[in-house]
Amino acid sequence: MVEGSNQLDEVFTEVDSSEKGLNEEQVRERLDKYGMNQLKEAKKTTARDILVRQFKNFIIWVLIAAAFLSLLVDEIINFWVIMVIVSIVVILGFFQEYRAEKAMESLQRIVQPETTVVREGKPRKVKSREVVPGDILMLESGDRVPADAVVFESVALRLDEAALTGESQPVGKGISDKIFAGTQIVHGKCRGVVTDTGMETKLGQIAGLIQMKEEETPLQKRIAKLSRTLAGLALVASLLALAIGVLQGAPLEEMLLIAIALAVGAVPEGLPLTMTMTLAFGMRRLAQHNAIIRKMLGVETLGSTDVICTDKTGTLTRNEMTVGRILVNEEIIEVTGSGYTPKGEFLENEKNREIKQDPTALKLLKAIALCNNSSLEKRDDKWDVVGDPTEIALTVVAAKADLWKDDLEDDYPRVEEIVFTSERKLMTTVHENEGETVSFTKGAPESVIEVCDDIEIDGDIVSLDDEMRRQIMDKNLEFASSAYRVLAVAYREDPDTSSEATIEEHMTFLGLVAMIDPPREEVKEAVATSHKAGVRVVMITGDNQETAKAIAGSIGLFDYKTKCGLPEHVEVKDREKVMRIVEDCAITGQELDELDDEEFEALVDHINIYARTMPEQKLRIVGALQKQGHIAAMTGDGVNDAPALKKADIGIAMGIKGTDVAKESSVMVLQDDNFATIVEAVRRGRAIYENIEKFTTYLISRNFTEVILIILGITLLGYELIPLLALQILFINMFSEIMPSIGLGLDPPEEGIMDRDPRDPNESILNRRNLVLMISNALVMGSASLLVFVLNDPAENTQFARTVTFATVVSMILFVPFAFRSLDKSIFSRGFLTNKIMLVGVTVSFLLTLSAMYIPFLSNIFELVPLTAQQWILPIGIAFSTMLVIELIKAVTKGIK
Repeated sequence: MVEGSNQLDEVFTEVDSSEKGLNEEQVRERLDKYGMNQLKEAKKTTARDILVRQFKNFIIWVLIAAAFLSLLVDEIINFWVIMVIVSIVVILGFFQEYRAEKAMESLQRIVQPETTVVREGKPRKVKSREVVPGDILMLESGDRVPADAVVFESVALRLDEAALTGESQPVGKGISDKIFAGTQIVHGKCRGVVTDTGMETKLGQIAGLIQMKEEETPLQKRIAKLSRTLAGLALVASLLALAIGVLQGAPLEEMLLIAIALAVGAVPEGLPLTMTMTLAFGMRRLAQHNAIIRKMLGVETLGSTDVICTDKTGTLTRNEMTVGRILVNEEIIEVTGSGYTPKGEFLENEKNREIKQDPTALKLLKAIALCNNSSLEKRDDKWDVVGDPTEIALTVVAAKADLWKDDLEDDYPRVEEIVFTSERKLMTTVHENEGETVSFTKGAPESVIEVCDDIEIDGDIVSLDDEMRRQIMDKNLEFASSAYRVLAVAYREDPDTSSEATIEEHMTFLGLVAMIDPPREEVKEAVATSHKAGVRVVMITGDNQETAKAIAGSIGLFDYKTKCGLPEHVEVKDREKVMRIVEDCAITGQELDELDDEEFEALVDHINIYARTMPEQKLRIVGALQKQGHIAAMTGDGVNDAPALKKADIGIAMGIKGTDVAKESSVMVLQDDNFATIVEAVRRGRAIYENIEKFTTYLISRNFTEVILIILGITLLGYELIPLLALQILFINMFSEIMPSIGLGLDPPEEGIMDRDPRDPNESILNRRNLVLMISNALVMGSASLLVFVLNDPAENTQFARTVTFATVVSMILFVPFAFRSLDKSIFSRGFLTNKIMLVGVTVSFLLTLSAMYIPFLSNIFELVPLTAQQWILPIGIAFSTMLVIELIKAVTKGIK
């Protein structure tokens, strides 16, 4: 022990620190000297990488081939125009991807891990990247070690070092042992002095091993497959046009250019790019609403979620525990005040005795302040708290009786701690005072009362008989039924410290502490919205069943009048047992263990509340829901929640109280730990997916419009009277496609989006209804454009007829994209002015395409002539009429599934 002490002294000397930590001036100096506690990032995607990526697009090489083909047949103007268009496509793609990349980088910076350190003798929450050598770390189960450190205090400490060693078994650590950045505390707690940060840590030496690459999501893969399919169709259409033209005697060179233009025009090259931007900016918008999506997969899965399994404390409730009642000496003491400000009164009890005159009550308050790892400190006229909300509430109520935790710890230094576990539901600390040893225990009433032999009443110790036990548990039930969370408190003089088991034996019961954590104001409406959207909400909590029912009842999750039943057609081994367990749609973790998998799977759709559960049981719950075909979201914050978070379709970690392990196992992190944020994320996830449907259907319709127009034109009128030339097709596609589609991708959510049932996750983007819309719209727009060409007597003045046809296709930009703002509702109900991005995109696209007609240099290149105001009446009228026909098609096809 002496050797270990000497080693620790050397470590503290080396880093110039002490157990009280550093002061703010030392921290600033060391940040300047050592830099931030962060690893150098792997090679970022540079602007050059993004530029090179543009040339991996098959469409670009098709265009380049068309340009050189034009050069071979002495079409010099065509060559330069196509090369300019290639440049525009590359530049536009570059800037879009660059912006998306930057948006993703800024999103990654939003979630910054925090850690607890001791500075100037007081616990502080700081960003992990601000930890410096000499800082004192306070770590407990679930925390990630932010820097290399040497342990000088340890309680049952075990770490997962798999990130460094690959060894899956937790490793025990003790005094003087070194712990390393990137490892996880899986059991116990410790204090350690930081020796190395950033790239100087062991993790920094192997930093390249932890870099992660974002994989394509199923949706991205489906879009890529769709693009390849469309490319195949475009090739077939181009070869068909080529064959028809050649058979009619058209020059091969001219028909090759038209065929290539058709191929390019038919493939929506903006589709994958627009989808990536939609997902990236959708994630950014979700982040602005406190939902951080860590994996892009989460965005598409949100729209299919039909069950949300949520914790109670902090998610459905405010997470501001306040002690309201204390049962001690067989009577109730009411406590006033709320929140974490230590102001309030202990109302006189039946014996008309102040709290300071009640030895047993004072002992109870002393116990809950000492058996506690939270801290309460006044800084700048504000109360600064660190720790679990339940423990903070206990520290605050003790302070209301002028029992300050720091002073008590000076008089009763802690010598041992048995950490709380979900299996034991107890926490115990051992203290010394004037040569005497005393232990204090707090935990679930049913667990505490099991380890007690006696009870203290008015300073006297009497045997705890069965009748007293029954009365205590009845009072616990009464508190719980009023939405209180209840803890029991006990102590033992001179405990047997030979083992952890013996410390928690033969204890003396002190009383019950009842805390209230009221529901968040917005949660009731969020639950109602979920139900209306076809999303079932399930509460999972470690609290007493009656407490859970009371909270659930106040937010619309539970009705005491509702009786659950098991459908007769469902066969189970013991129907009577199953019916008894699920009678009121709420079960406990113990009752859950009584059910076999077959019974539980039969019941899982009928259970709304799981109480007194262990984190490990979440894994079974989410598995049963998935077997019933549900897309399940699961919240969690602790180490033991990680398996369930990984298994869930959407694992949701708490950003405030969540451990690093839980966050890394999740798809989404809630910055405010608020259930209403989950519901808002589901709403926006649905909107993002619907926007992808909209622009996909629009883009493909627009691209195949020219294909239909050219094939019909060549077939009916001959190659001499082709409605649009190759350069005209290329120009239209470059400037009428991407900007409107981006506007659709960033369209605000539709009203009533949460009035529908969740989307089938196996449903294709181009489902039967959308496929009918796409084909119908392409036929309508292509046929309307051909009609305009024919009406303008192309045989008499081909250039003028092509110009009016060009103007018609361009004019469709003004109206058709708006029709796709909803695939169900009329544009006249959604409106033209509620999507400013769409308005700007459509306007800019229209003005750019007009330049090809009115700028002499461009009009000569594209073989167009300026139109008078009167000559615009037909193109504008046809374009507007096309939108009306599309609206009619939407109405007619609405019932198609």
